[in-house]
Amino acid sequence: MASAKQIKAPRLNVTVLNRKATHEYEILERVTAGIVLTGTEIKSVRLGQTNLQDAFCRIDNGEVWVNNMYVAPYEMGNRYNVEPRRARKLLLHGGEIVRLRTKMNERGFTIIPTKLFFSNGYAKLEIGLARGKKLWDKRESIAEKDRNRDARREVFARE
Repeated sequence: MASAKQIKAPRLNVTVLNRKATHEYEILERVTAGIVLTGTEIKSVRLGQTNLQDAFCRIDNGEVWVNNMYVAPYEMGNRYNVEPRRARKLLLHGGEIVRLRTKMNERGFTIIPTKLFFSNGYAKLEIGLARGKKLWDKRESIAEKDRNRDARREVFARE
């Protein structure tokens, strides 16, 4: 049996970001969706043991699913743990699903998860309608970040 020192206390307001998404994609629209998780998965998410890096969303039979999102098995979960990278259902209104599907089909967009957070005790996933960036777009965004960082340094140095 684990001692009290080994068990980590759950953090409040856990936010997991997909930083790779903003580098690889141009996110045009963001939507917040609920996510269906099992009991041991929600405990792992509250401990911050989640990774959205390679995750993507698909629409199948009028339902939105997030694939390849990693949720670490809960340490105390034993037989109740599930597959770490299984497909998880997202909870959206029907109109939102239809709108996302039409934009994906018409313009060649994709849906990617950008942020996992808690709202009123429920896990929420922010998904973004995104278009892949070209190499020069990535270079341009890196240069813009560098310019902004240098400007902040100058302002900070003046104070």
